[in-house]
Amino acid sequence: MRCFVSGGAGFIGSTLVDRLVREGHEVDVVDDFSTGSLANLAAARSDPGHGLKIHRLDVRSPDVVRLMERRHPEVVFHLAAQADVRVSVARPAFDAEVNVLGTLHVLEGARLAGARKVVFASSGGTIYGHVDPSALPVQETHAQQPSSPYGVAKKAAGDYLAVYRQLHGLEFTSLALGNVFGPRQDPHGEAGVVALFAGRLLSGEPCTIFGDGDQTRDFVFIDDVVDAFIRATDRGDGLLLNIGTGLETSVASLYATLAKAAGVSMPPSYAPARPGELQRSCLDPGRAGIHLGWKPWTNVTRGGAAVLDWMRATAP
Repeated sequence: MRCFVSGGAGFIGSTLVDRLVREGHEVDVVDDFSTGSLANLAAARSDPGHGLKIHRLDVRSPDVVRLMERRHPEVVFHLAAQADVRVSVARPAFDAEVNVLGTLHVLEGARLAGARKVVFASSGGTIYGHVDPSALPVQETHAQQPSSPYGVAKKAAGDYLAVYRQLHGLEFTSLALGNVFGPRQDPHGEAGVVALFAGRLLSGEPCTIFGDGDQTRDFVFIDDVVDAFIRATDRGDGLLLNIGTGLETSVASLYATLAKAAGVSMPPSYAPARPGELQRSCLDPGRAGIHLGWKPWTNVTRGGAAVLDWMRATAP
């Protein structure tokens, strides 16, 4: 099939592109390369006979709509986003431009192109907001009460998907992702804690845990996440589906796991908790199991070792 991937040069997007290309699909990638890179697409570009086209374009631009109308994708994967919660708090209008207006451009492009489906990368860690521990792992039926502009934008995007389905017959599946980690995630700048810890451990730098380390996250491996996107191309119509493990991993235990795998005995340092940070987060993936036939198969120990191996292999 012909696919369109917004944010296709990023960590998750490029790994998805790799699989689509391997499976013989034609792929158009749109990315402004503000956080993604051409290096992430090296494997897909080197695939013999690949049907890959790369377009440097910002989803805030109406040109995205015109490009999609020309390229006629069958399935659209929308991953382009401003994904930093702290940036969304400091610059809420910018966050909305990328995450709300950008989503509208992609939806309009999909509608005019005659696409049959949009698979959307939502955020399981932010759309539900602060969840009472008694409700964990959180299910999709839980009230969405985001506590950041980023979460609000992701919630709004989900509402737009439902409206486009109702008004225009444009099918969708929205995947509420847990804390995605794996090879290719940037350990510098704004990145997941797994990549940050792994990068610093391998370079002999101390790692800082903000808070007491008991805060938990649902860490889900990149290959498992990409598998959910692929399965959603023809399943899970009209649904929000959690893509997580259903397991809580504390930041302190994550550090211990990675330090052991890296052969480092240095203890972490601690700093005050960041304001507004969720204390616990965990997603119930049961609905994805029913509707996508999906389940995670990579635990933090195996996934963390894969991250460390990749960083060692790609170190300059």
